[in-house]
Amino acid sequence: QVQFVESGGGSAQPGGSLRLSCAASGSFRGIGAMGWYRQTPDMQRELVATITIAGTTTYADSVKGRFTISRDNAKNTVYLEMNTLKPEDTAVYFCNADVNFYIGGSYLPHWGQGTRITVSS
Repeated sequence: QVQFVESGGGSAQPGGSLRLSCAASGSFRGIGAMGWYRQTPDMQRELVATITIAGTTTYADSVKGRFTISRDNAKNTVYLEMNTLKPEDTAVYFCNADVNFYIGGSYLPHWGQGTRITVSS
């Protein structure tokens, strides 16, 4: 079983910054890749950024150069630093982590509850 605590959501003006964090806790053996996704009412959930255990990152083209994903493996926490925010970044942001629960088991994706980001003037 795994639980996620997401924090850092809220409102910002265009050009502003926000920082999200997502901490995983519970009874699991390990966490693999972690990431952030976002969703608006009129679109499917889309990938924002991912990071492997080793720190290899990927980003959606729309956020490259503006967002930075990082993680603290000791704390089972993933972060998303969001700079130069745009109104089109407005969405509910979900953290995601591949979690392993037992020896020989697979790493399966699990989701946080989501945190809302609103960018407007």
